[in-house]
Amino acid sequence: MTRFATAAVAVACGAVAGCLYLAGTLGTPGGLILVYLTQLPLFLAGLWLGVGAAVAAGLTGSAMLLMTSDLFGAALFVAVNAAPVALLVRQALLARQREDGSLVWYPPGLLAAWLAALALAGIAAAVLLMGGPESLHAALRAVVGQVLERMVRRPLPNRDQVADALALAIPGMVAASWMIMAVVNGALAQGLLARFGINWRPSPAIAELGLPLWLPLALGLAALGTMLGGGWRAVAINLMIALSVPFCLAGLAVLHAAARRLTHPATALVGFYVIAAVFGWPFLAVAILGLLESWLGLRHRLAPQGARIDG
Repeated sequence: MTRFATAAVAVACGAVAGCLYLAGTLGTPGGLILVYLTQLPLFLAGLWLGVGAAVAAGLTGSAMLLMTSDLFGAALFVAVNAAPVALLVRQALLARQREDGSLVWYPPGLLAAWLAALALAGIAAAVLLMGGPESLHAALRAVVGQVLERMVRRPLPNRDQVADALALAIPGMVAASWMIMAVVNGALAQGLLARFGINWRPSPAIAELGLPLWLPLALGLAALGTMLGGGWRAVAINLMIALSVPFCLAGLAVLHAAARRLTHPATALVGFYVIAAVFGWPFLAVAILGLLESWLGLRHRLAPQGARIDG
């Protein structure tokens, strides 16, 4: 593909991303779904044409938002979508060459670790920008209280208690939702590109996802932080909520590795995902499984004998 064609594709992907992001102003459920897919065209540009295309697409979307929205909207688009996607694409396209000439691509577990690091950095940035954990919690509690009143359209006798409980977990829930959004959009982009044979790197197998040691250590420190008082306890709780996502991915890696023992692994995995999507709680069990995997190496123990499990 020529440079002009590459630039044209990147600009088009960035424009689509900007339009999807602006769909949030519609205030409809369909608009929120479109916002959730904002990163998809950015990942498509990067995983197809390289980091430069991802950067160009992000800049295009940012410029579009700057012209149609305001500086804050454009900056938020860069912080939440453009910059993280460019970084993740850069890491995903890293590879080293073996002695036999084959390539070893950047492992999926380290990509999950980068994703978690970005989410934790986002929580830290929110705390700093709001002047500390207490100020952040107070601001969120006020906003949640107003939203509750508008939803029920009548005074709530226990509004402050409900708002306080919800505000306590909002940063972690937002960070976890953002990580899930990035995983879904990245996987969709890679799957579409692989379907048409234009993907830059081979699609990584989830069974090869192994987390680095710093993630369980960070979770342990966050768990200890919950014993602190005041706003720092809230920060620790939110860090634990955010860290549940990479451990859920690690738990899914264990399930995929174990499913290789079955005669029809795809059927078993589809059944699990359907049940988990309906009830939700199986994902919590999977996250616990992922935590155990970090210390016990369950992927290797449960994989079929002779199967190669990297990561």
